[in-house]
Amino acid sequence: MLCTRLSSAKKAISSKTLRAFSTKAPVVPRIVDRRINETGPGGRASDAGLKVAVFGATGLLGRYVCCHLGTNGYMTYIGGRGDDMEMRFLRPMFELGRSKFSFYSPRDRDSMSEVIADADVVINLIGKYYETKALADTPKFPYFEYKKNFTYKETNVDIAKTIAELCTEMQVDNLIHVSSLNASPESNSEWARTKYEGEMAVKDAFPWATIIRPAQMFGPEDRFLNWFANAARMFPAVPLIDGGHALTQPVYAVNVADVISKVVDAPEKFEGRTIDCFGPSDYTYKELSSFVYDITTQDPNVVDVPKEVAMMTSKGMQYMGNPMMTPDFVELWSEDFIPPMTTEEYESQPVKNKIFTMEDLGIEAVPIEKVAFNYLHRFRTGGHFSMAAGYH
Repeated sequence: MLCTRLSSAKKAISSKTLRAFSTKAPVVPRIVDRRINETGPGGRASDAGLKVAVFGATGLLGRYVCCHLGTNGYMTYIGGRGDDMEMRFLRPMFELGRSKFSFYSPRDRDSMSEVIADADVVINLIGKYYETKALADTPKFPYFEYKKNFTYKETNVDIAKTIAELCTEMQVDNLIHVSSLNASPESNSEWARTKYEGEMAVKDAFPWATIIRPAQMFGPEDRFLNWFANAARMFPAVPLIDGGHALTQPVYAVNVADVISKVVDAPEKFEGRTIDCFGPSDYTYKELSSFVYDITTQDPNVVDVPKEVAMMTSKGMQYMGNPMMTPDFVELWSEDFIPPMTTEEYESQPVKNKIFTMEDLGIEAVPIEKVAFNYLHRFRTGGHFSMAAGYH
């Protein structure tokens, strides 16, 4: 195994591709491919000569983006809304002194500008699949109410617009904005509609921004495949909205981070461009539930639930601290979440306004079956050790 890894590393180092990340070989520091004026031996211990500011670094995608930035020696400014300890897991991804953590409030432009500082590239990864709520006092009975902390519009439109405006005012060279493959003004999901509005707001404030549009992402920390396994633990029955017949084409979160790394390496090549990120195959949610339970060996009662019934149930569940279902979740999972074009249509686009895919950037999409077992087997009774003799 060690010999194989060393062999892969040598091939990666000898490659002339500019600081590219392979989905097949381990991510290793690039020794010979250095930027002009870069100091150090290359990779993590170097100064890549570029400063990057990241908003939304603690999410599913953000942690992998930070890992790639740290591995390749970028000075990274990371903005956070909470206690500094909430982001401590990001610190080992960077060489000492190659990261700076700053507090900001999305409603305070000055604090956001302090995160950006003198960055050359800004990456906006901020997003939320549900509107956060908190109890607030009221003068009348029942003397309290649930007050929304950040709405979809604030999260997906207002904050994105503010970041784009600050990038223009502060003369930042490049902005990378992460939207969604399902962003559409015609969607029944408010989340998807506001994602589209956020795209338009960013393009209006910073026309040369690079837009990344991923499909639903899977990975160890996802709210996608893990949802099925957690639902089997928590609910007496696992609901499939409208029979789970809607299609989705999920993409590996690390692949999306690879795309962002490619853009950071050569941002001028992708100015004003859109990059769609999706996996190699599409599935129905029913197929995904069977796939997950085949791995976890769970045997839940999977029930086909009409959308109207799921909507009624979700209206009560949305008040949970970390809700498993919300009304907007029901809307989103009842619609197809797939690329807007076929492979042939992507390839036949005019070069001038071409929407790129991961294939155009030389990134091979990792299929879901290559990764899912690694983090879903923990839901098995006894873990994967229960499948082998001698561990009982």
